[in-house]
Amino acid sequence: MSMNGARERLVVIGGDAAGMSAASQARRSRGPDELEIVAFERGHFTSYSACGIPYWVGGDVSDRDQLIARTPREHRERDIDLRMRTEVTEIDVARGRVRARDADSGAESWTSYDKLVIATGARPIRPDMPGADAPGVHGVQTLDDGQALLDSLTRTRGRRAVVVGAGYIGVEMAEALINRDYEVTVVNRGSEPMSTLDPDMGRLVHEAMEGLGITMVNDTEVTKVLTGDDGRVRAVATEDAEYPADVVVLGIGVRPETSLAAAAGLPLGAHRGLLTDLAMRVRGHENIWAGGDCVEVLDLVSGQERHIALGTHANKHGQVIGTNVGGGYATFPGVVGTAVSKVCDLEIARTGLREKDARRVGLRFEAVTIESTSRAGYYPGASPMTVKMLAERRTGRLLGVQIVGREGAAKRVDIAAVALTAGMTVEQMTALDLGYAPPFSPVWDPVLVAARKASKAVQRRP
Repeated sequence: MSMNGARERLVVIGGDAAGMSAASQARRSRGPDELEIVAFERGHFTSYSACGIPYWVGGDVSDRDQLIARTPREHRERDIDLRMRTEVTEIDVARGRVRARDADSGAESWTSYDKLVIATGARPIRPDMPGADAPGVHGVQTLDDGQALLDSLTRTRGRRAVVVGAGYIGVEMAEALINRDYEVTVVNRGSEPMSTLDPDMGRLVHEAMEGLGITMVNDTEVTKVLTGDDGRVRAVATEDAEYPADVVVLGIGVRPETSLAAAAGLPLGAHRGLLTDLAMRVRGHENIWAGGDCVEVLDLVSGQERHIALGTHANKHGQVIGTNVGGGYATFPGVVGTAVSKVCDLEIARTGLREKDARRVGLRFEAVTIESTSRAGYYPGASPMTVKMLAERRTGRLLGVQIVGREGAAKRVDIAAVALTAGMTVEQMTALDLGYAPPFSPVWDPVLVAARKASKAVQRRP
């Protein structure tokens, strides 16, 4: 029996992918007479694609509303009591309740729960340095952030932008700003952009970015943001240079937003993400679940917990949580670390472990790199593609794949993602019966060419 009679109450903190997927799935399983659902969202939007923000800023997506999968009204029509612009400020685990504050009125109130879902997402890393919070400096994690950046671009007279960081968001935002006719400088701490790739593959991305007219400054850290008389950003400074900026975009990654969970004494991992079991239940807590960018997930290749902020995972987590809250049973076994992106028409893909990941967990491996083409070499439109593959010594188990190329490169990584999930060896991969016709691939698909080379390398080394 729940604390409010026969009907149980589910409280969801966070109104984006994981939280509202969980709420919707739970509602499909149990009607309003059995399960009351209350959801809190501190921003203006629900169920949106944060991954689409760079393409909205860059003009590929013309209207913000195209990024919204479900509006607050659509959720409410499904009998979900969704409270917008309301921030949960405390979780009282002992008494099974949360305290929330209305952003407009400032009013606070407690809401009790029988079951709780924490889907508080992630927040952009803001460097701890002077001027990081100045007007004109933007993170891009939520639709509210995207709107603030667009407003800033509209108000700014100058056309110089500095992007700090060259991960997925940094690279995508640099291209978006180039599309808006800004002069773009990217200041990157790493030796090459896209630190999720090995540096030899990141070099290919570097060349493509410079080809777009982006100025790349690698091996450099921003030490402070300089402001003008009006208080707005005017430049970023490094140890030995200044880069003028009318707008600054932070693309240095995100951290799990788990301050609420930490204050409530819930278990966090090495990356400060919530730790859950396979059913996405917070470890040690029978009635609390967590999913999306605020949790750590198991890397099936390394066997270690990782923090990966991706909409694909968040939606799967929500489905699993909603099924379990609704009385069914589902699990989320883990990830292999697949991600794709693009710079102009250069496609970037990776899955599994980089060289440094493999070394860190003590794996001995062979790494091979091959050049191939997207289609049969004689077929019109064939373009070059570079595939890098890591395989474990002795066993030949596939450990990771990185692909950089033009059309058709990115989604080829899915072959490797499936092989990694299945624990295949590179030798087994060479026998995969992949689709072939000249418009789609050479007779030997580039991934299989790499697998053949990796298989030979592994056989040569005892």
